[in-house]
Amino acid sequence: MRIGILGGTFDPIHYGHIRPAMEVKQALALDKILLMPNHIPPHKQQPNITTAQRLKMVDDVCQQLDGFALCDIEAKRNTPSYTVITLEKLKSLYPEDELFFIMGMDSFLQLQSWYEWQHLFDFAHLVVCQRPGWQLDASHPMQQILTVRSQGPLAAPVSCGHKNYGQIFPVTVTPQDISSTQIREQLAKGEIPTDLLMPVTLDYIQNQRLYLP
Repeated sequence: MRIGILGGTFDPIHYGHIRPAMEVKQALALDKILLMPNHIPPHKQQPNITTAQRLKMVDDVCQQLDGFALCDIEAKRNTPSYTVITLEKLKSLYPEDELFFIMGMDSFLQLQSWYEWQHLFDFAHLVVCQRPGWQLDASHPMQQILTVRSQGPLAAPVSCGHKNYGQIFPVTVTPQDISSTQIREQLAKGEIPTDLLMPVTLDYIQNQRLYLP
């Protein structure tokens, strides 16, 4: 199988997470997308609600989307969610499958600050989501990595050679100006961002009275 992995705090999960994942799934002909909330994010402030509540919201979304499933590996960990450790674990769980770790271009540009980032390529491919027409500056230190490992956008699965890990797949996704911070601020002011959240997520937030001031 070809399995995509999208991690994050999902505080809350919104269309800015969901739509790019759906576009990547289609572009790379992935069989499944794992949505993976973390417990202790190493690069962000701590979430505003409990891990259990974030897991519930992500699971609700996965129940609504064909080919999506909740992955709670990081949520169960009481140490920072270092991606390389997570991918090593996932590769042991799915040894015969191709793993595609999905990230935004902003994260890719900061990849050298990640814990043991070079070893990410030992366990999975990287999928780098980028805006239409966007190009990485030739002087950026990640440009060489992108050039050496890039496979280019795919419309259908192709053979990746004898390795089922270690390559980079740039995928152009539809731009969306959505952030969890923006949604939390709207909810705190009593505004209902119906166009930014799936109905099942909005129902849960309202029923649990989350993100109130």
